[in-house]
Amino acid sequence: MAEREERQARGSRPRLDVPQAPRRSLLPEYDPDAFGRLSERIARFLGTGRFIVWMTVIVTVWIGWNVLLPSPFRFDEYPFIFLTLALSLQASYAAPLILLAQNRQADRDRVNLEQDRRQNERVIADTEYLSREIAALRMGLGEVATRDWMRSELQDLLRELHEREAERGQRGTDEAGGEPAGSGGRDRGAGREAGQRRGR
Repeated sequence: MAEREERQARGSRPRLDVPQAPRRSLLPEYDPDAFGRLSERIARFLGTGRFIVWMTVIVTVWIGWNVLLPSPFRFDEYPFIFLTLALSLQASYAAPLILLAQNRQADRDRVNLEQDRRQNERVIADTEYLSREIAALRMGLGEVATRDWMRSELQDLLRELHEREAERGQRGTDEAGGEPAGSGGRDRGAGREAGQRRGR
């Protein structure tokens, strides 16, 4: 019994790997994106000088037709109720279309701002990483022998070698040119003894 109930429960649940059948609606279907693009085009046209010029021409011709022509040819006499109705209908449609276009523009601006914010966060993170790497390189270079330091050390070593060679050369010339002090004293002592012996 429990297995049957479990199977029935599984059978009643909708499967996730099977697409659902489209729901039928009495309302006409339309593409919101296409309708939004159309509303943006209309809103752009309503905000141009061309629309104002055409609107002025139409209203002027309308009023002139119903004022200047004979009464059998007039279709909207004063106070131009049909013209007022047409302008009210145009305004009632223009306002929602403009609001729809503004909402779409606000959504695009929001997406652009979100992308800019994420890009700025990435740039800030990359900048912080590069600054840390540069600081680490500077600290590492502070402990590494630089070119100027190696050059100064080599110059000091060369100077010491030259000084040692000069000292050795001076010692060699002193030893080669002068006699030792002990041998001269011995010769003098031997000469004195020989003179004393001769005097005796």
